[in-house]
Amino acid sequence: MKGSSAISAQAKKAAAGSARPSAKAGSKSGHASRRTPSAEGGYPLAGVSNPPDPDYYAYRQDLADVALAGQVIASHYAEPLLRHLVAAAPLRRAASDESEEIATLGAGDEMLFLDDTRGWAWGYAGTERRVGYVKAEALGL
Repeated sequence: MKGSSAISAQAKKAAAGSARPSAKAGSKSGHASRRTPSAEGGYPLAGVSNPPDPDYYAYRQDLADVALAGQVIASHYAEPLLRHLVAAAPLRRAASDESEEIATLGAGDEMLFLDDTRGWAWGYAGTERRVGYVKAEALGL
């Protein structure tokens, strides 16, 4: 087949130009070494190179706002759920009473939350829409 021969000839040329030695005739696999793909070869590496500010964009390694799906890598994505606080509570940087307080929220304030784990809700809240944690009981969860 012509197409097959042409492709094989191109592959042989590429292997010959490779700095890596080809497989020995007596090797178990019998396959020649393959070149490492490069961006020029159509295999670009892609990923987050300029992540958004985590103080204003909700993402962690395990979970991120679905609106950030094209910008950050996370194990799971979720759409934030709107809830209103049933009691005043501090918005904290981490899920701990000792963590820095980044805002004070009042009863009735909105929170767009993504996660409720171990008694803490995580999401966006406050007038500046900061990302942080509040006690789940303050959301009535």
